[in-house]
Amino acid sequence: MTQHSYPRIVFMGTPEFAVASLDALVQAGYPVVAVVTAPDKPAGRGMKLQESAVKKYALDKGIPILQPEKLRNPAFLDELRSYHADLQVVVAFRMLPEVVWNMPPMGTINVHGSLLPQYRGAAPINWAVINGETTTGVTTFKLQHAIDTGHILLRDSMPIGENETAGEVHDRMMHLGADLLVKTVQALAEGSMVEMPQELPEDPALLKHAPKIFTETCRIDFNKPSTAVHNLIRGLSPFPGAFTQLDGRTLKIYRSNCEAASHQLAPGTVQTDGKTWLRFATPDGFVYALEIQMEGKKRMPVDAFLRGYRVQSAV
Repeated sequence: MTQHSYPRIVFMGTPEFAVASLDALVQAGYPVVAVVTAPDKPAGRGMKLQESAVKKYALDKGIPILQPEKLRNPAFLDELRSYHADLQVVVAFRMLPEVVWNMPPMGTINVHGSLLPQYRGAAPINWAVINGETTTGVTTFKLQHAIDTGHILLRDSMPIGENETAGEVHDRMMHLGADLLVKTVQALAEGSMVEMPQELPEDPALLKHAPKIFTETCRIDFNKPSTAVHNLIRGLSPFPGAFTQLDGRTLKIYRSNCEAASHQLAPGTVQTDGKTWLRFATPDGFVYALEIQMEGKKRMPVDAFLRGYRVQSAV
């Protein structure tokens, strides 16, 4: 394939996860003619305007940047059209209106962090870990009306370790997704891609969803089995973090392990040796908190926490 047959690409994305895919396209020599990313947002103590990870990358590479507040804004649509993209690529961005995704002749493709049709939605990595999956992956697909339902282009799978956090899966998946995207764009450019409609399981109960994570999702329920609690903690680490209460204050748990054991303790009962371990009772055993953050304090290993804090509610 010659340089002249490379499709002109407009890339849409915001966080670090998207930068890996953008960089892979640039390194492979594809002409990324513009990026569309989130407007700068005030953040931090001084509430200074922060640029998205994608914007920082584009500035460094001299790629034109569009930061629309509204994706249906006529001025934005005119500017987007002016780049004459053959293809649009979306990685970790927001929902697009049809007037945007239907604009380029080759359509718009998305990189999604699951093996579609499983885990459609905003938080596929989190929910795969929360549900205790041992395998996940990445899917490239064509955008259409309903979210995450378009024809599948390529898929690639990867394992999830039993103690791996969502953050660790995210960091590995970022590179898997970038590689898959380059293969997808190459096949589309060569005309060798075969699009596959998503096949749904016959039993709708077998289709797993990945909705947005809310505060209530993050509250630990120690009435659940210890493995389910451990998976929730992994699946919400490092952000937004699973939490419980300790001595009337919010305690976030970022790393844990669990053990099966028979006991007579009420679920949620706290035990500690005051030096190296802190654990919570579940109906079938215990969940050990390994890395924690007490409200108003820094995140730290549990032994460091116990050196400076005496647990009041322990039995």
